[in-house]
Amino acid sequence: MKSRNMLAVAVATILGFSTLYASAQKDPMVGGAAMYPTKNIVENAVNSKDHTTLVAAVKAAGLVDTLEGPGPFTVFAPTNEAFDKLPAGTVDTLLKPENLDQLKKILTYHVVAGKLTSKDIAKQIKAGKGKATLTTVEGGTLTAMMQGGKLVLTDEKGGTATVTIADVYQSNGMIHVIDTVLMP
Repeated sequence: MKSRNMLAVAVATILGFSTLYASAQKDPMVGGAAMYPTKNIVENAVNSKDHTTLVAAVKAAGLVDTLEGPGPFTVFAPTNEAFDKLPAGTVDTLLKPENLDQLKKILTYHVVAGKLTSKDIAKQIKAGKGKATLTTVEGGTLTAMMQGGKLVLTDEKGGTATVTIADVYQSNGMIHVIDTVLMP
């Protein structure tokens, strides 16, 4: 009886660690915060120290309700460092009420309808013989390619962003963290 209980405890412990490992793989840390697949895009993003500029922009553009909605959405989320690469004063200018339409256009250019994992995008790239065209919610396109084993997006102006953290599962979609702001 004792050996059977010990075996059960050992199996439960192993399964517990396996689940913890799988959970850690599926729920990466972003900006020092755990990202939970049971929370929506906005609920997770507000906890990331690396995305305070993006969250402020989403709030200023009035897109919180949309990104808390059922979606699903795939968001290519620029970090604070990505916004810092923009010319000086660009973010402050975009956050002004008179520039709301331009801000919305830029932010929705980072969103694709549907829940696309990196594997989904890689399949599209393979099917497209090295390139995949993603249509954004803004109505423009992003071109996805693999470069040196990394997923790279090219915007309509020729700018590129690299996915630095892929497959951050959300209750209403997917986030892929990127290192550059894309421009429609």
